[in-house]
This record gives sequence, C-alpha cells and structure tokens, in this order.
Amino acid sequence: MPTYEYKCENCGYEFEKFQSITSPPLRKCPSCKKPNLKRLIGSGAGVIFKGNGFYQTDYRSESYKKAEEKEKSSPEETKSKPESKKEQEKSATDTKAEVKKPPEAKK
Repeated sequence: MPTYEYKCENCGYEFEKFQSITSPPLRKCPSCKKPNLKRLIGSGAGVIFKGNGFYQTDYRSESYKKAEEKEKSSPEETKSKPESKKEQEKSATDTKAEVKKPPEAKK
C-alpha cells in the first residue's frame, strides 16, 4: 500500500496518509475540518526487487559486506617474500629427480 501526500488548500496543512490504491482520495482536512484537501503527486519510494532472477550481488547480507570490508582493509598476507639465493638453490636441488640406472644384466 502506498503513502499519499495531501495538502489543504484552505489552511495549508500538509500530511501523509498510508492507504490502499483503491481507496478514494481524502477530502476533509484533519486540521481545519473543511473539504479542501488535494492529493499531491509524490516522488514515491525506491523499488526493491527481491527473489529469483536478479543479480546475487544486488542485496548482499550484512555479514558478507562486513567480511568484504575487513578483507579490503587488512594487508595481504598471501604475498610471499622473495627467497634468498641460497634458498632458491636449495629448493632447486631438492626438486631435481634422481636418475636411477637400470641394473646391468649378467652375461
């Protein structure tokens, strides 16, 4: 149900009324009790779409927003520091596969 804005042309009193779309407009002013009310054209409220068929990022939960902010503000811990030359050489020798010679056949 929408909220309608009214203004009395007699006394200038303005107010909002929550009523059904099918309800007839009000005519009697609650302030001066005269039948000089006019319904104003309002800006209305923003439309919120909920349900299937919309982008999942449109209405994120508060917990998701907080986690996202925390992630943005914290320093990146996933960056690895550069290895020294010795560490690079050691890791290179550790990863080399040993080549085994097949056993020699006896003659």
